[in-house]
Amino acid sequence: MPRGQKSKLRAREKRRQAREELKELAGAQATAPEEEESPSSPSPSFKDVPQSSSATETPSNPQVPERVHSTTTTAAAVSNTRFDEGANNQVEERPNASQAQDTPKHWHKSHIEEKVTMLVHYLLHKYQMKEPITKADMLKNVIQVYKNHFHEILKKASDHIELVFGLDVKEVDPNRNIYVLVNKLELDYDSRVNDNRGMPKTGLLMTVLGVIFTKGNRAAEEEVWKVLNMMGIYAGENNFIYGEPRKLITQDLVKENYLEYRQVPNSDPPRYEFLWGPRAHAETSKMKVLEFVAKIHDTVPSAFPTWYEEALRDEEERARARAWVWGLGKLHVLQCKSILC
Repeated sequence: MPRGQKSKLRAREKRRQAREELKELAGAQATAPEEEESPSSPSPSFKDVPQSSSATETPSNPQVPERVHSTTTTAAAVSNTRFDEGANNQVEERPNASQAQDTPKHWHKSHIEEKVTMLVHYLLHKYQMKEPITKADMLKNVIQVYKNHFHEILKKASDHIELVFGLDVKEVDPNRNIYVLVNKLELDYDSRVNDNRGMPKTGLLMTVLGVIFTKGNRAAEEEVWKVLNMMGIYAGENNFIYGEPRKLITQDLVKENYLEYRQVPNSDPPRYEFLWGPRAHAETSKMKVLEFVAKIHDTVPSAFPTWYEEALRDEEERARARAWVWGLGKLHVLQCKSILC
């Protein structure tokens, strides 16, 4: 066989092997045509990412592709969730984009989505390990030959992480391109409820708080479960991210004072409802929760006039309360100085 033909065969075999490694790591469903240049296999530092998340309450330890695929599936479910009919009365739904795609575009999109899935896993691993996240590492370990699509991939991965886990991806050092994952709650909720184990559950809490807010600041239990069921979360069914969701929202979050769970007065047979708990009022706000709801609806908070006005009033009340506390503190300092003098 001619030497040139042997070289082509070897190169083709190497590309095939690289594709197989990528599929095993990211759970890829699409296979690139052999004539296309395939990304190289991930670097050793990314291959060393653990194959399971510690202390999730799943009965078995599924492999990374299943977990990551479940995460992105959950994010897609959240994105398709509508909190109630009132949202449709306040904002117009965006028309769905055409599903028709030609083969090259579909192939390209599938590989972009693979990179999004891999980046979600990579960022969550860095978050759990409390390691710094840099653009250079993301390009080297995940993005690779798709560096021209870095911002698109990071944006989609950030949206998934925000909707499912309640974490914001923020660039804290633009000069060195350093990123961190920040909990949407003001205090370290996850270290208390999760005992520093497993995946953050803030996303589920923000979802429940959103249902309560959009239902007039109290939500019947069946209304909360209606939304959670739309996300594929059911009472009594163990979820690899949230554990047993009924226990989480009716016991754990209630015990931590993030939610109130009480019987509806004079209900017969007994019915139950949820309200915001004192720590929810302290660590987040109606505006932040509305921003989360707006993200699910792929719009902005002002697109919901009624809820937006209520959130603005809440912000003003919080500002006055802060000013009052600040004034008391300043007065106390002046009194101390006068006594010392």
